[in-house]
Amino acid sequence: QVQLVESGGGLVQPGGSLRLSCTTSGIIFSISTMCWYRQAPGKQRELVARITSDSSTDYGGSVKGRFTISRSIAKNTVYLQMNSLKPEDTAVYYCNTWAGTNYWGQGTQVTVSS
Repeated sequence: QVQLVESGGGLVQPGGSLRLSCTTSGIIFSISTMCWYRQAPGKQRELVARITSDSSTDYGGSVKGRFTISRSIAKNTVYLQMNSLKPEDTAVYYCNTWAGTNYWGQGTQVTVSS
């Protein structure tokens, strides 16, 4: 049974930082490509960042230079470090992987507001 459990969301002021975590089980984490997506109210879900099994990364254009995705094989966990947060980063953030089918976490809310 595949499980993806996100944590670390919350309310932060513009310019602040948060680190999201996604702890996984039921997959071979070391060979899995892991992604972070987000969905803001009234908008489509969009890819934020992706990390492959060899730790190659890529990012959505709006977060480049501000967000960093990383992974811990020992902890079966993928992280998203978010710096210089803006109000437009407000969204529910989801962890995702593909293992024969798409798997999603339950999401964690990030709100950037003064």
